[in-house]
Amino acid sequence: MGTVHSSNLCTEITLNTNEEEIAVCNLGSINLPQHVEDGKINVEQLKKSVTTAIRMLDNVIDINYYPVPQAENSNKKHRPIGLGLMGFQDALYKLGISYDSEEAVEFADKSMELISYFAIEASCELAKERGTYETYKGSLWDNGIFPLDSINLLADQRGSDFIDQNTDKTLDWDKLKEKMAKHGIRNSNVMAIAPTATIANITGVSQSIEPTYQNLFVKSNLSGEFTVVNPYLIEELKKEGLWDEVMLSDLKYFEGSLKQINRVPEHIKNKFKTAFEVEPRFIVEAASRRQKWIDQAQSLNLYIANVDGKKLDITYRMAWYKGLKTTYYLRSMGATATEKSTVERSSLNAVQSNQEVQAASQAPSACSILDPDCEACQ
Repeated sequence: MGTVHSSNLCTEITLNTNEEEIAVCNLGSINLPQHVEDGKINVEQLKKSVTTAIRMLDNVIDINYYPVPQAENSNKKHRPIGLGLMGFQDALYKLGISYDSEEAVEFADKSMELISYFAIEASCELAKERGTYETYKGSLWDNGIFPLDSINLLADQRGSDFIDQNTDKTLDWDKLKEKMAKHGIRNSNVMAIAPTATIANITGVSQSIEPTYQNLFVKSNLSGEFTVVNPYLIEELKKEGLWDEVMLSDLKYFEGSLKQINRVPEHIKNKFKTAFEVEPRFIVEAASRRQKWIDQAQSLNLYIANVDGKKLDITYRMAWYKGLKTTYYLRSMGATATEKSTVERSSLNAVQSNQEVQAASQAPSACSILDPDCEACQ
C-alpha cells in the first residue's frame, strides 16, 4: 500500500498516506465482558458479534461522508477497518483474574486470537460475496502472510536477538489461509484497538485494554457531581462483609486504591489493583500477545508512578523487544498522589465505627492532565 508516515493521534491506526491518499479510521469495538459466561469465553457468541461488526464496518466505508476526495479514494481503494475491543478489565473481573498475572496475559492472547481469527474469516466471507479490495493482489494477505507470520519478517529485519515475542497459537490458521487463497479478503486491514473512552463510558465498561485507573471516582453531569465505585469491588467486599461507610471513606481518602486499607484481604487487593499498582511488564506482555494477532496497532497507555530515566528506558526497551508497534500516553502520578499512596497508615484507615468517619475531600472539578477520561485527549 505504501509507507506509513505516522499513526493517528491515538496510535492504533498505521495506514499509508501520500498526496493522493488520506487514511481514514473505520473503527469498532467488541464488548468483551458480554462474551464471558461461566468463567470462560462464549466462543459462538463472540464469533457472531465479530462477524456482524466486520460487515457493519465494511458498510460504513460505502455510506460514509468524506470531506475531501483523497480520503474517499483511499478508503474505497483499500477498505481498511479496525475492529478492537473494550472492557478487558471487566472481563478479568468476571474471570476472577488479576491484571498483573500470567493468567491475564494468557487471556489477552486467547481472546485476541479468537477475535482476530473470526474477523479475518468474516472479511474473507465478504470477499466471496462482494469481492476483494482493489489493491489485494501482491499484498501480504495475497502472499499468505498473516499478522503472526509478520513476526518472522520483523526478526529478519532486526535480527532474531532483537525480538522476543511469543508465537504460540491454538486455532487452525492453515485452514483460514486456504480460504483466503480461494476467496481473498475484503479489507486491507482488519484490526486495531482504539481507546474507546466515550463508547466504553456509554456502555458502562472499562476502557479498551486499560487496567482500572481508580476504583472510586467522581462523575459530573447536568445534575451535578456523584461518586462512582467499582461495582465488581462492591460485590466482592459485600461477600466479605466489608462494604460499609468506613470502607467508602477509606476509598475516597486513598483515591480508589485498596493498597493501604489494612482490613481488605490480599486476594481482593490483587484482583482490584489500580493502573499504577500493576507492574508495567504485565501490561506490555499482554499487549505483545495481542499484537501478534493484530494487523494494525493498539492504543496502549503505560503507567509508572515515580518516573525516572532508568524506568523509562527499561519499559520502552521492553515494549520494543516485545514487538509493539506503538504506545500511547505515559501516565505518571503527581507528587501529592505519590505521597498519599506510600504512607503506611492513615487516621482515616484506622476508623472503627461510622460515627468516627470524617468527610472525604472532594475531587477537583477542573480538567486534569492526569485524567484518563478526558474526551479532548482521546
